[in-house]
Amino acid sequence: MGREFIDLFNGWAESYDRTVAGENVQYQEVFAGYDDILNAVVDYTDGANVLEFGVGTGNLTRKLINANYKVFGVEPSFEMLRIGQLKVPEAIIQEGDFLQFATPQVPVHSIVSSYAFHHLTDEEKEQAMKLYANILPEEGVVVFADTVFESEKAKKHSIERAIAAYHHDLADDLATEYYSDIPTLTDICRNQGFDVTFQQLNTYVWLMVAKKR
Repeated sequence: MGREFIDLFNGWAESYDRTVAGENVQYQEVFAGYDDILNAVVDYTDGANVLEFGVGTGNLTRKLINANYKVFGVEPSFEMLRIGQLKVPEAIIQEGDFLQFATPQVPVHSIVSSYAFHHLTDEEKEQAMKLYANILPEEGVVVFADTVFESEKAKKHSIERAIAAYHHDLADDLATEYYSDIPTLTDICRNQGFDVTFQQLNTYVWLMVAKKR
């Protein structure tokens, strides 16, 4: 459920915003166009009430609030949650993860996330999408921006490229976390009653928009 990464994110919380701003050379490509990526998630969000997973330091949350959405946030890292709640006090942020969370007591029209879904295995991603299908109304949407690969071959090539550039932290990240490929995510979404499209936003990040049938 991604909770094996909590210690990592507790330690990363204070410097996370500097990383997404490009200070860490190894991750510059991953976070290239970060602001535009978050804006793309907001652009595809629909309805009044939004459930956001992996709030982190609240960057996407702030954009959603500014766009007049009511945001119910879920974040497993205490340090990230603390910073996110301080930055976006208008949002309701609670401890939880993609699979274990408090369901809002209002209709949820969109479920969103940025840079987080890869913390679940493919099996857990399927479990998550099943949960979301039960929460969303017909034509409700799941809008996730995350590192995704066109194929397993493309993933292997990216790891090799990171090693060749001496970006060993990035290479280890790509090799050890649960980054999926587009065919796998397509099957997961369709299996759970969603029509899905993918749009590439930078070298690593794709926007997944899954609409419930």
